[in-house]
Amino acid sequence: MPEEPDAERRETVVLSVVIPMYNEEEVLPALVSRLRPVLDGLGAAHEVVAVDDGSTDRTAELLAAFRLGWPELRVVALRRNSGHQAALTAGLDRAVGSFVVSLDADLQDPPEKIPEMLALARGEGLDIVYGVRVDRSSDTGFKRWTAGVYYRLMRRLAGPSVTAQAGDFRLLSRAAVDALKALPDQQRVYRLLVPWLGFPSGQVTYERAPRVAGRTKYPLGRMIRLAVDSVTGFSAAPLRIATWLGAGAFVVCLGLLVYTLTAFALGRTVPGWTSLFTGIVFIGAVQLICVGLLGEDVGRIYTAVQNRPTDFVRHDTAALGEPAAGDAGEGAGSEARVPAPRV
Repeated sequence: MPEEPDAERRETVVLSVVIPMYNEEEVLPALVSRLRPVLDGLGAAHEVVAVDDGSTDRTAELLAAFRLGWPELRVVALRRNSGHQAALTAGLDRAVGSFVVSLDADLQDPPEKIPEMLALARGEGLDIVYGVRVDRSSDTGFKRWTAGVYYRLMRRLAGPSVTAQAGDFRLLSRAAVDALKALPDQQRVYRLLVPWLGFPSGQVTYERAPRVAGRTKYPLGRMIRLAVDSVTGFSAAPLRIATWLGAGAFVVCLGLLVYTLTAFALGRTVPGWTSLFTGIVFIGAVQLICVGLLGEDVGRIYTAVQNRPTDFVRHDTAALGEPAAGDAGEGAGSEARVPAPRV
C-alpha cells in the first residue's frame, strides 16, 4: 500500500473526489467545467484525485494542462490499464480527505449532488452516502434489464444491505475508507464491499443522464466479468449450486436405475440408446458445470496466494519530487511507487 500522507495535509483536506479515467479525452473538458464550480462553492479544502488508468489517448496531456490552472487537481497515473475497480482502489488508497467521493468521468452521475451528499453525511453523522439512480431512462432497455437482474441477484446472494441501483457514485467517511483499505480482497467489487461494512449510511437520489461524450468503458463483456467477480468473490453460492446440481444428477440417475430395473422385471428390456445417451450427456454437463464453478473459486484462491498488487503507479503529482502528469521521460521523478501487496 502507498505510504501514509503527512498528518498536516490529511487534516487540511475536507473532501477528496476520486475519478478513475480511461481514454476520457472527449469528456474531460465538460467534467472540469461542471466539477470545479461545485467544489469551489463548498468553501472547504478539497482535492480531485484523477486516476489515469493507462489511457492511450490524450487524457494524460489534458490532465496536465488542466492542472496548471487548478492546483487542487492531483493526477495518479498507472503504468498500465488495470481496470475500473483497481483504478478506484488506487485513488481511494491515496485520497487524504476526511470524506471521499468516488465519481465516474462520464458525467452520468451528476457532480452537483456532491454538496448534498457531504451535507447529509455531516448533518446525520453518516459514514456512507449512496448515490441512487431513480430514473435510468437514458440507458438502453438491455442495460436497464441487465442492471435490474444484477442488483436482484446481488441482494439475494449478499443480503438486503446491497442498495439497489447504487453504482460507484458514493461518499465515504475517512473511517469507511480506512476500513476498506484494511480488507485483504484483491479483486474488489465496491458495490458489495461498501454495504458489507455495515456503517451508518444514507442516500441521495438523482436521474441518470446520458454519457456526455466518448464511449462506455463497461461493454457487455466487462459487465459479465463484474457479475462473475461479484458472485464468486462475495458468496459461496457457486459452490452450493455445484452441490445442488450434483444432487439433482444423483436423483436423475436413481430414477433411471428404477426405470431400468422395472423394465427388466416386466420383460421390456428392449435395448435403446435414448435413455443411455440422455443420461450420459446430462451427467457430463453437470460435471463440467461443477468443475467450472470450482475452477472459478480455485482461481481466486490462486490469485490471493500470489498476493500481487492491484496497480502500479507511474507517478503521483502530490508526492514529493514527482512530475506533473504528462511530463515526458522515465527519469527518477517518474519511477513508480509500487504499492505493497495487501495482507
